[in-house]
Amino acid sequence: QARLGALMDASRDDVLAYMDFPREHWAQIASTNPLERVNREIKRRSDVIGIFPNDEAIVRLVGALMLETNDEWTVARRYMSLESLARVTDTTTVRLSAVAT
Repeated sequence: QARLGALMDASRDDVLAYMDFPREHWAQIASTNPLERVNREIKRRSDVIGIFPNDEAIVRLVGALMLETNDEWTVARRYMSLESLARVTDTTTVRLSAVAT
């Protein structure tokens, strides 16, 4: 019981780190839905392929999916607004690239 209390005390800053962000970000930070969606899509696409010839083929598939997801979130469906992101950055202007590099 004492060890659990010490662990919780030591983890306080990590557990409450989300509170440093604007309140409208809290739901997105707490949610694992986007990660679950990406994982489902990786599974779906890898099931279609079935057997990968080598590890590099897996990395190419997942990398391509990550680039596609990044482009979708950046351009089509912003996960967090640029205005709210500007409040948590050191710069006054937030710009997201349209093409992943």
